[in-house]
Amino acid sequence: MDSLISRIPLFFLIFVFKNRITFAPKFIMSNSKDTIIHPGIIRKVEDDRIIVNIIAQSACASCYAKGMCSVADMEEKSIEVHRKPGHNYKPGEKVTVAMEKSLGTKAVIIGYVIPFLIVLISLIILSIITNNQGFVGLISLSLLIPYYLGVYLMRDKLKKTFIFRIQ
Repeated sequence: MDSLISRIPLFFLIFVFKNRITFAPKFIMSNSKDTIIHPGIIRKVEDDRIIVNIIAQSACASCYAKGMCSVADMEEKSIEVHRKPGHNYKPGEKVTVAMEKSLGTKAVIIGYVIPFLIVLISLIILSIITNNQGFVGLISLSLLIPYYLGVYLMRDKLKKTFIFRIQ
């Protein structure tokens, strides 16, 4: 009888080792145990919201050896922040955007951990049922489509949950 490990598709094991999740990247600055802060520049000011641009870096971008490999990643991202009445913000103004650390953990769980578990569990169950690794991999990955569709359909509820504020 084959062991369970030998039946798990090889591409999945390679995926797991190449795509490690970093829960505390170096680029995130924090001034307290419960808050994640990030510097940004106001791009647009509207009546009820402010669009702030931040420089998002992968954990590799802050690595001392980033010039030696092509993995280093830095990109500008826009964050929507609810505007407080009575505050006058102007485009181009430097601000600090803050979010609760628990919300960051929740985002990692929704975006990475749950999909990982869906793929892992479906791979194990389908590998036990059938020996066709191509079928197993295709079905396991296709199970992510309804999950991410559900996340997309719940985006308005998630916007109310993941709230950024300007400090």
